[in-house]
Amino acid sequence: MEYVGVGRRAVAFILDVVLLFVLAYAIALLTGGATRTGFELSGIPFLLTVFVWIAYFAVLEKTAGATLGKMAMGLRVIRPDGCSISWSSSIIRNLLRIVDGLFFYLVGAILVWQSPTRQRLGDRAGGTMVVRAHDLPSPEACHANAHT
Repeated sequence: MEYVGVGRRAVAFILDVVLLFVLAYAIALLTGGATRTGFELSGIPFLLTVFVWIAYFAVLEKTAGATLGKMAMGLRVIRPDGCSISWSSSIIRNLLRIVDGLFFYLVGAILVWQSPTRQRLGDRAGGTMVVRAHDLPSPEACHANAHT
């Protein structure tokens, strides 16, 4: 498997953030936080936005194996055996984005650079890794492994 480093992951994340800022702006519009010059979220609208951001990553990575940004970059989030991740793994890896994201993702980048399997803290805690999508086993192989 080809483990993915910081560069491709960063581009995928930037693509996701563009989409998520559009969603944040929509939340601001609906809750009165939009202005002529931008938007401001605080209180419940801010918490709703944080929930939407975490849910976006967790739900897509569990159900599709990748966010839209990762799909565009040809990446997948998997278990070490190459199969789909669990809900708990997805939630853990995405809640730890808060730590990995410190100092503009410098914490996550350092951990990826130091890992032979290119894992950030969230990947290590969740038992996941990010690989090139073309390296994955067939879904049938994963289902066969689950029954053995």
